[in-house]
Formats: sequence, C-alpha cells, structure tokens
Amino acid sequence: MTTQEVRLCGLLLQEHFGEVVEKVAIHLLRSGVLNLRALVHETKLPLDLVKKSLCVLVQHGMCTFGPGRRGPGGPVEYQMNSENILHMLRYPRYIYTAKSLYGDTGELIVEEILQRGQMTMSTTVSTVADRLTHNMPEGQSMDYSEVVTAFSRLVETHFLQRCPPMLSAEPSSSGDANSNPPPAVTKPSEPESHPDCYKLPYINITGKGKRRRSDEVEAHKSAAKKAKTDSSEFGDEGIYWKVNFERFHLHFRDQTIISAVACKLDQTSSEIVRTMLRMSEVTTPANAAFTQALSANEIFRSLPSNYNIARQILDQYLTLLVDDPMEFVGKTGDSGGGMFVVNLHRALANLGRATLESVVQERFGSRSARIFRLLLRKRHLEQKQVEDFAMIPAKEAKDMLYTLLSENLVQLQEIPKTPDHAPSRTFYLYTVNQLPTARLLLQHCYKTVGNLIERRQYETKENKRLLEKSQRIEAILASLQATEAEAEQLTEVEEMITAPERQQLESLRHHINKLDSSENQVDETIFLLESYINSTKSK
Repeated sequence: MTTQEVRLCGLLLQEHFGEVVEKVAIHLLRSGVLNLRALVHETKLPLDLVKKSLCVLVQHGMCTFGPGRRGPGGPVEYQMNSENILHMLRYPRYIYTAKSLYGDTGELIVEEILQRGQMTMSTTVSTVADRLTHNMPEGQSMDYSEVVTAFSRLVETHFLQRCPPMLSAEPSSSGDANSNPPPAVTKPSEPESHPDCYKLPYINITGKGKRRRSDEVEAHKSAAKKAKTDSSEFGDEGIYWKVNFERFHLHFRDQTIISAVACKLDQTSSEIVRTMLRMSEVTTPANAAFTQALSANEIFRSLPSNYNIARQILDQYLTLLVDDPMEFVGKTGDSGGGMFVVNLHRALANLGRATLESVVQERFGSRSARIFRLLLRKRHLEQKQVEDFAMIPAKEAKDMLYTLLSENLVQLQEIPKTPDHAPSRTFYLYTVNQLPTARLLLQHCYKTVGNLIERRQYETKENKRLLEKSQRIEAILASLQATEAEAEQLTEVEEMITAPERQQLESLRHHINKLDSSENQVDETIFLLESYINSTKSK
C-alpha cells in the first residue's frame, strides 16, 4: 500500500470507529500479517482493547484471520483488507442508490447493515420496521412483510449476500486461545466460494414495528436484547447478511457508461445502452470485458414501453453506437442482423482517458491538454513533431512538455542510433503511458480526499463549543414542542443563539456541505480510475 492510501484508511477508521481501532488497523496495514501477541506487544495497547478492535474490524469485513505460518496448531494471524476500508468513502452513495432503487425501506436496510457490518435477516427487519414506525403518524405502524419484501428484492438483485460460514481456527497455547472473534463474526471470503450466498432462508417473520420508548437508555437495552432473541425465535440464527460492494460497483459502472453515452450522443442512445446493461446485469461476470450478446429483437422487446421507437429506428441507433469512435457498443457477427454487446473494458479505458485529459486541461490549460491528447493519439513524437502537429510555437511547446514531464504526466523515451548513447545520435520521443498516469492521478485523489477530511475535522473542532450549544438548544426546542409549549417560550429559547452566532453557524454548515460535496465528487473520480485499473488487470 502507498503512503496516501494508509493515511486515508487511518482517517476513515478514526472517523468511524475511533483512535484505538485506527491504531490497531494501521499497524496491521504496515506490518502485513501479525498474531495477537505480536500485535499487543507492538501497539502497546491493552489486550482487551486489541481484541475488541479486531472484532470490530472483522465484523465489518476489514480484517481477515486464519492459521498462521506455523500451521493449524500455531497462533491465529490477522491481515487487513484495505479495499473494504476505502469503501467507507462510498457509504452515502450505497445508501442513496438503495433509496433510489427500493425506496426508504431499502435505504434503511442498507444503512443498518453498513453500520453493523453484518446482521441476521430477522434483526434487520425488526430494526428497520421500528425506525419506519417511529417516523409514521400516531396509530400507524410498518408491517414486517413490507420490509421482508424489500430485503428479498435486495438479495435477488445481489445487493445483499450471505456471509460465508464461520471458519474455525485452532487456538494456540501462546496467548491466542481467546483471540477468535465471537460466533456472530464471520471470516470474509469471496462470494464464489459460497454457492448459497444469495439464497433466502425459509422463515416466517410476522408482526409490526414498535415505537421507541422515551427513555433512550432503556430503548437501547431492549433493542440489544431483542436482537439476541429474534434470530433464534425466527429460525435464522447463524445466517448473517452483508452488503455486496462489488454489485454496487457494477451498478455505478453501468450508470457511468449510460451517462457518458447520453453526453456523447443523446438520451435515446443512453436508454438503449441502459436496456442492454439491465438485461445482462446479473448474468455477466464482474470482470467480463463484454456483456452478454443480445440480438436487435431482444433489445427491441426489452425497451421501456414509454419509448416508442420503431424497429428500423432502433437499427439505426445501434449502427450509430457501433460506429462511434468511443466504441461503447460492439457487434459480433452479421447473421440475423448481428448480436450486440456493451464493450465494458473499452468504455472504462475511454472514460479513464477522458478523465486524464480533463485533469491536464484544468491544471495546465487547453494548450497543454492539446499536446497531451496528441501524444495519447500518436503514441510517440519528437519535440519538433509535437510543435508542428499541435500548431504551438516552439518555446511554448517546450515549456509545456517539460512541465508535463516534471509532473510525470508525460514520459521521455530514448532510442539511441549507436551503442554509445551519444545525445546527437539519439531520438528523444515523448509519450503518455495511460495506465501508470492513471495510477499517479489515483494517488493524488487519495491525498485530496484525506486533505478534505482533515479540513472538515479542523472546522468542526474549531467550532465545537458553538455546535454543542446549537445541539442543546435544538434538544430543548424539541422537548418543548413535544409538550406543546407556548410560542413565547419557544421564541425565548431560540433567542439564546445570538445573530452573530447564527451567522457563524450558517457559514460553518455551508463550508461543511461544500467539503462533503467535494469529497463525493473526488470519490467519483477515484471509482472511475479504480475501475479502469482493475479492468486492465483482468485482461
């Protein structure tokens, strides 16, 4: 792992789980693989805190464990999964996607499972039903069956999957006997190794959600007690569910391709590509270069009913998509009008290339972007050729090339004519290696997100007193409104925050929202670059 990735992982862990978990995880990330005794010794933390930290990390799929180098009889060793830590950046996006696809119920299901790492179906259903009931008018309640339906749909479309069965690890006599996580925690593994990961248990969950008690402590205790008993009561004890990040990422990839087609061509073209992706979203493997091949007739029958496109018009659109230089859609064979596929890897490569070009344009101007695009297209050019093709004066072109070279966005390749490598008898060719440049930009993005998180934490810390005062006043107002207090009392409480303080609060909220928005936008770039880099690995 790079320094920027470790730094970002540390910031995310500290924000979500606190400093102790962060210290344990970062030490594991830097060390690779360690057993419990070594981890306690090197971190100098109490044994109990290290065990609890490991349980939290394993519960959220951020740490794996298994027999060590000494074999089954030796101590259990732990290893971090950095990818799942970085996925915390996208938690708001996962929740929003579930809401847009399956409504408020789907949103709360995904939110609850993300918060706890993994949950049984019965516990999830009862918790979500209680939360929805609490927000309903008095006398109404959410039926469990509606939550079960949303949960089932999330599983059917592979957004949720079963956690694999608990893998036992032999305890050793070297202080690791109690280091195994509790039975509720499972060792993460790939979905392919668990064939029943999308199979719903045959259980009958009936009932309705209940409202929270006024006493929050009692409510919390009863919820925890209920979580322990519900699983055994409904018969799904030991069957835990987690969010399938890979499935969400495939959905994000498809949406990115659809948006790119809409920007490049038009809305109808994007709807055709959306239909093709939807028809093969579950059957196409995650690392496939193409979607499942579809005939024009199949695409025509699957188009939304509100799109009144004639078959002849559809054929014209398909021809236009196949002939487009971006090559989002490809054609295989000509029999029966041909079979059509979405070129997933080609689309990601073109989107990654467009991202690199836009970064160069934003940082160095349109002329530098013209040189960068020229080198991408022509592969290798001498300085004089760059000046001629780009139609830029020699001095300016030289400065721009050296600036790009110093930023590692452009590489210089030497081709000697003679074995002595004499400069006068050597060709100096400028080129752009798209993959290493994408990796470089990805590290810059990690650094940017880390800076944004640190800035947000600084803003919050600097205004801590004002924020606490605002929260106290909001709590007082809420309690007064619940007791139907008079308007004069409410006004008096509201005036406890002065006009300058109110203005400062508004300014702080504006800055925090701007930082959050920037973080989400940078994460979109991170996702696109990661998808492109991963697609090149699977070739």
